[in-house]
Amino acid sequence: MKASAFVYPWDVNGDPAAPARIAGLGVEQVTLAAAYHSTRALTPRHPRHRIVTAEHAAVLYPTDDRWEGRQLRPYAAGDWAPGDAYGEAAAALAEAGLEVHTWVVLAHNSRLGAEHPDTSVVNAHGDRYPWAPCIAQPATRAYLVDLAAEAAVRPGARGTELESLGWYGLQHLHAHDKTGGVGLGDAATYLMALCFCPACRAGYGEQGLDADVLAAAVRDALEPVWRGATDGGGGWAGVEKLLGAEGAAATRAWRDTTARTLQETAVRAVRAAAPEGFQVLLHADPVTHHVGANPGVDPAHILSVADGVVVPCAGGPGLLTPFAEQGRDGAVLAANLGVVSGMGGSPGTLASDTARARERGATEIRLYHAGLASDGDLAAVREALAAR
Repeated sequence: MKASAFVYPWDVNGDPAAPARIAGLGVEQVTLAAAYHSTRALTPRHPRHRIVTAEHAAVLYPTDDRWEGRQLRPYAAGDWAPGDAYGEAAAALAEAGLEVHTWVVLAHNSRLGAEHPDTSVVNAHGDRYPWAPCIAQPATRAYLVDLAAEAAVRPGARGTELESLGWYGLQHLHAHDKTGGVGLGDAATYLMALCFCPACRAGYGEQGLDADVLAAAVRDALEPVWRGATDGGGGWAGVEKLLGAEGAAATRAWRDTTARTLQETAVRAVRAAAPEGFQVLLHADPVTHHVGANPGVDPAHILSVADGVVVPCAGGPGLLTPFAEQGRDGAVLAANLGVVSGMGGSPGTLASDTARARERGATEIRLYHAGLASDGDLAAVREALAAR
């Protein structure tokens, strides 16, 4: 089973030992960030630094002239990834014998929302989510599609993994995040993700909903949750309980169509820019109303669009099953497994977790994250991969 490790350029650049160390884990591939959101990251083995602060979402390579004169455009990285940081790291990793694929984060960009507030998701209370671009807005969609094509198809890359290509919601570890005081279940999380920007208000109208009435219904449904009540139960049935079956279905129809068409357009754009045989994967969840870095998709649809999916398996391999049930020959079903014990990963059970994922249909595994993991975590990874 092929294994790939997630890596940042700053894990590699300036550390001559990094490429051989990553190759020595036993992985065949690296998934290297080419466009990434803001973060604060540990680099426990780097000879020059221990903490890298990526202050805003940025592309980690020089952009081309497609962005000239456009209001919405990618931001260059600062001193945490200067110049062609991606290209430098990719060349070093390829020299170590690793196949390099790009890692592209799309609809997750706090700086975009800060500088262009009208691009952001707006919830039913009127609060903006600056980290979450609304994927229904035409200008935002055009920006995301061009960013996907440019960031994915970097020189020498054999494929890409597109993260956050869909709806984003409340979930985001924002700076000094303090949103855990009230627990939100699956249904309340969906309601807090519903967008009421002008584009989405018009979209609800196309589905026969009055946006003002819908927003009021969302606020009314959430009010007991803020006072400590449960949110109506898990899954889609909980959403229907809060909004009514008809209203819930109409919101989902708008959002599902919006996400699907964006995914189709972005993948077409990547393929048009890529060489033959270039692999396109999406980070995805098989429940369409879910939002976030692994946005919800319809498994049958997404496997007809992309070459496969990267599926979060931190809670077990169950989310692989709906994709495997499609029986699509040649589709990549990559199980994303955490190997950073300090971030909730379990490198010590990697061998058994891989076996369980394989039983659920996984064809490959992804290891999050080679740069963030401790020496002990990496030793456990080497042992597990050697036993494959």
